[in-house]
Amino acid sequence: MDARVVNRSPDVVSPGLLTRERIVARAGFNRWLVPPAALAIHLCIGMSYGLSVFWLPLSRALSVGKPAPATCPEMGLATALVTTTCDWRVSDLVLVFSIGIVMLGLSAALFGGWLERAGPRKAGLVAALAWGGGFLVGALGVYLHQLWLVWLGMGLIGGIGLGLGYISPVSTLVKWFPDRRGMATGMAIMGFGGGAMIGSPLADLLITHFKGPDSAGVWQTLALMGAGYLVVMLCGAFGYRVPPDGWQPEGWTSPAARNRMITSGHVHLSDAHRTPQFWLLWAMLCLNVSAGIGVLALASPMLQEIFGGALIGRPDIGFGQLDAGEKAQVAAIAAGFVGLLSLFNILGRFFWATLSDRIGRKATYATFFALGCVLYGAAPWAAGIGSKALFVLFFCVILSMYGGGFATIPAYLADVFGTRFVGAIHGRLLTAWSTAGVIGPLVVTAIRQAQVDAGVQGAALYGRTLLILAGFLAAGFVANLLVRPLAERWFMADAGAPSDTAAAGPSGSFGIGRGGLTPAAALAWAAVGLPILWGVWITFGKALILFR
Repeated sequence: MDARVVNRSPDVVSPGLLTRERIVARAGFNRWLVPPAALAIHLCIGMSYGLSVFWLPLSRALSVGKPAPATCPEMGLATALVTTTCDWRVSDLVLVFSIGIVMLGLSAALFGGWLERAGPRKAGLVAALAWGGGFLVGALGVYLHQLWLVWLGMGLIGGIGLGLGYISPVSTLVKWFPDRRGMATGMAIMGFGGGAMIGSPLADLLITHFKGPDSAGVWQTLALMGAGYLVVMLCGAFGYRVPPDGWQPEGWTSPAARNRMITSGHVHLSDAHRTPQFWLLWAMLCLNVSAGIGVLALASPMLQEIFGGALIGRPDIGFGQLDAGEKAQVAAIAAGFVGLLSLFNILGRFFWATLSDRIGRKATYATFFALGCVLYGAAPWAAGIGSKALFVLFFCVILSMYGGGFATIPAYLADVFGTRFVGAIHGRLLTAWSTAGVIGPLVVTAIRQAQVDAGVQGAALYGRTLLILAGFLAAGFVANLLVRPLAERWFMADAGAPSDTAAAGPSGSFGIGRGGLTPAAALAWAAVGLPILWGVWITFGKALILFR
């Protein structure tokens, strides 16, 4: 037996409800109850994309009801962290998001191995305490006007919850759905994209409700949302179940025998990062995310500066010639564009990941990179001929593939490295996301500024930027081509658990056929589905302004 195999004896320290052995599904359990549990957690932590809704109200927290803002122009960062007399700057508040994304990558990488040993329920519990608790600490920081507490709560602690919450369902879902790996992970990771779609309008409503003559309404909103996230994520964590060792869907046979890109073995966590395949997949995710997140960072100004007055029926004037009222109209249309991109980002996570079950993960990523190159290259052409419809369409497809990359990569990892440690391997791979979160916005903003300094305006302003992003995807296409099946020497001789193709252990439907849509499953799906539909409705309503 491989000496590195994790000790699978019962955990005698943790409470019984949290042990991995306690959450092994019994006969009759419906596997379709697991995706809603994962969605419950991802819909909560996905609010990390919507934190910007708090920055403007917080930048005026001390000025509510006063004739002038409490600004301190000479204030340094060290002073900003502890001041109680000066309003915070938006630039200082935005760092909360950066801290959170960095902590997402670090915590996912550091605690992925522990997650595999402890099980998804324990990891989900810690994620709930960190994410919900981070909001509560942030609320205290806002109440006391201590920026360091906001950084600590919503950035550092919340970022740990982000990382653990993000990877907690991956290993569980690919084991429950070996026949539909892409679809299963796509459903969960779609929730992460949809978290802000629900959380942002909810936060707006709560801030408006709590706002008063002497309060911005933010600390109350953070406290209520933090408590709500804690409860919802705990429900998700306690909804997790893992299949019995060796379980496989009734009548299903592994495609490993007919597809060399899908393995029936398992690579140990300590070996995965030593393979060239891991770093090729790391590069693919980093390049795909860098290109997509670069567009998201500049989506609103890009549409405004390229089309200018054409957005409001005045194609004869550029953005710089618009008056204040016209710029406000153009900004509202650009906000609709951002909302539409977010919607395609979410839907793409499910669509592309599900499609990958049919055409394969390698072919799906090849599509992302090849089609992305074409669309990035064609976008300046669409801008040049003044076609807003084509320009918007191109970027909607691009953002769908950006989201699809996130959702497809866990299934790709399971195909290449096996399912035994896929959650932990996925956690380490997410450092590519943290890296891309720096590279993408940095590259596109630097290129844009260079163009502005050179006096470039209108459609030409972003042409070079888009071509460089197309170059990112071309490099990703090459990396994907180089991914090959792993050599036998990388696989564990005995993983301590049967492989995907093993016949040992229980088998059965666990929700296939007649057991699929039970009342419990319908209720669980309604609990997560109705908020998603509400978010889609709100987002679609805002996006309609593009077509008026």
